[in-house]
Amino acid sequence: MSVHSTAIVSPDVVLAEGVEIGPYSIIGPGVTIGKNTVLGSHVFIEKDTDIGEGCRISPFCSIGGDPQDLKFRGEKTRVVIGNYNVFREYVTINRATSADIGVTIIGDHNLIMAYCHVAHNCKLGNHIVMSNASHLAGHIHVDDYAIISGMVGVHQFTRIGAHSIIGGASAVTQDVPPYVTAAGNHARLYGLNLIGLKRRGFSSETISALKEAYQIVFRSNMLREDAIEKVRQTVADTPEVRHFVDFISLSERGVCR
Repeated sequence: MSVHSTAIVSPDVVLAEGVEIGPYSIIGPGVTIGKNTVLGSHVFIEKDTDIGEGCRISPFCSIGGDPQDLKFRGEKTRVVIGNYNVFREYVTINRATSADIGVTIIGDHNLIMAYCHVAHNCKLGNHIVMSNASHLAGHIHVDDYAIISGMVGVHQFTRIGAHSIIGGASAVTQDVPPYVTAAGNHARLYGLNLIGLKRRGFSSETISALKEAYQIVFRSNMLREDAIEKVRQTVADTPEVRHFVDFISLSERGVCR
């Protein structure tokens, strides 16, 4: 463990073996930091934050700050961050309000690039990439392997599906289904994320089934409920197809079209 002489660390902070804290960083009360996590200079972790092992937190990140929500009344909530995440310069991650899941959660192996913002009550899965200056408003759920390109803004209470990709400078106001490509202001769908699916090792049979499901749901001019029922009756019953139609059928905000 290595703490620079200019760092300020609250007495109740729990630091695991191999933690490094750089110059002028400030670690507030109620914080735990896992094994071999490295904080650069001028990192501010305000309070009530759990960080897993093997994370890399770049200079000028601010984590665990109060939620930017007028309903917040100082209730005790937390940020929970998993293992092997990379947060580049000036990333901000806010604690939750007591509403909804009551915690801000980030999973494992995520890359959050410079100037990104993750607001209160967001839940991010694993292996997600957020490119520079993308912002998540409150209560957003992002599933595994999603890619959010640079300068994307996502509306509160929106869901981003697994293995999807959102193009740069997009404004996302409705749910983005899994496995698709979305872009624009406001974002619309442009088919499956074929390159991403192939890179992740999806079989040609699975991709073909997803293509068929996508065509029925988004290109057939059928009502959503009728299209989903047709997919369930006619398309190969794979876990990916089931996840695709379940995500759409459970959407509360509606999905990008």
